[in-house]
Amino acid sequence: MFAVIKTGGKQYRVAAGDVLEVELVAGEAGATIEFDKVLAVGGEKGVKLGKPFLAGAKVTAEVIGRTRGEKLIIFKKRRRQNSRRKNGHRQDYLSVKITNIAA
Repeated sequence: MFAVIKTGGKQYRVAAGDVLEVELVAGEAGATIEFDKVLAVGGEKGVKLGKPFLAGAKVTAEVIGRTRGEKLIIFKKRRRQNSRRKNGHRQDYLSVKITNIAA
């Protein structure tokens, strides 16, 4: 059984036991969180699609911990203007393990 969930402006196809990194949401290591924005649920009986979300469908996950992505360098230069700007960014992520999909 699989589900397509939406969190942090992105969509993820998940199944029970999957470990993935999502945009940072509130939760400590060991806690359980629920994703209620489920777009589709599929299995042996077929696929159910929501318009846009499925009513009553939830995906529960266990929080593993917080991680950070790799550093991105932003460099802007205006030629012949003696203007340069360098900036960096690291995105915060939350590692979760999918435990249950309830359709």
